[in-house]
Order: sequence, then C-alpha cells, then structure tokens
Amino acid sequence: MNASMPGSTAPATPPAPPVAPKSRGGFGRAVLMLLVLLLVGMVAWTWFSLTWSYSEGDRAGVLQKFSRKGWICKTWEGEVAQYVVAGVAPRIWTFSVRDGGVAAEVGRQVGRNVQLHYTEHIGVPTSCFGDTPYFVERVTVMTDPPLLPGVAAPAAPAPQPPSPQPGAAPAPTSATTPTPLP
Repeated sequence: MNASMPGSTAPATPPAPPVAPKSRGGFGRAVLMLLVLLLVGMVAWTWFSLTWSYSEGDRAGVLQKFSRKGWICKTWEGEVAQYVVAGVAPRIWTFSVRDGGVAAEVGRQVGRNVQLHYTEHIGVPTSCFGDTPYFVERVTVMTDPPLLPGVAAPAAPAPQPPSPQPGAAPAPTSATTPTPLP
C-alpha cells in the first residue's frame, strides 16, 4: 500500500526545512580586507618614513665616488672620505640622492672638497629610494681645505714696508759690515 493514498495508516513525512543559501566569500572577504589593510599600511609607512626625518645635518670631506646603481630601482649613491687625522685612513660616509638636480650638482663635484647637507630617514621599507638612510639635499663646494690636526696653517705674508711718497728722499739703508772672528 501506498502511504500517500487516502486511508493509509503510515505516518506522513514532514516537509524538509528550507535550506539557507551558503554565505559566499565570508573567509575570502576577510582575507581580501586583510590584504587591503596591509597594503594601505605599507603605503602609509613608506610615506611617513620618507617625509619625516629622524635627523639632519652636514658632513664635509672629499667626494670620491658618485654613481647611479641598482638592478631594478636605479638610485644615486655616493661616498665621501672624511679625514680625521693626517696620515690615518679616512672614514668613508655613504649617502643617497633622490633629487635629479642635486644628483647632477653632486656629480660635477667628484674629487673636490664638499660640504653635504643631509636628512636621515630611518625605516624606509625598500631600497628603491636609496641604499642608505642618508639623503643629501644640498651640496656646497669648500674653497679652502679644512685644517687637519697636526697640520700647520700656511703663514701669512710678511707686511711690506710702506712705499715711499713721490718726491721724498729714499730711506737710508743700514749696511752691516761683517766683523772678523778672533
């Protein structure tokens, strides 16, 4: 006998509950939001580390090397030899230049005694902005080399006697005669 026929005593099966549609992208949406937040955080950190400087100052020495280098991101990098004591090996200070105009000026001064104004940016997340945390913003050529400890300054020229006035008699010169030795 068929249970669905009238007069049958078999219990009727209850209808199945409605199936709720599965939420699509709950986990995928969370991962996407996490990636977007990570990207925004990296961009914000890069902007902050490049605009806020930890320190700034000046360094002087002989500009001995300046070149554009890098595999993918080409950056301007240089070296200044800072002489502390005469006869001792110099301390080498490395720096980066981000501005093309400053890079052109620094490139013209290789081999000269220069003063470089720089800012230090700590925590820059990639080397695409420079290999060092020191970014040079201005270069000044030093006219006189700095005096090193233990090196005497050049002597000032001796004062010259005043020139005689026109029409005046020449000043007498004292002639010394050698005295014989006993």
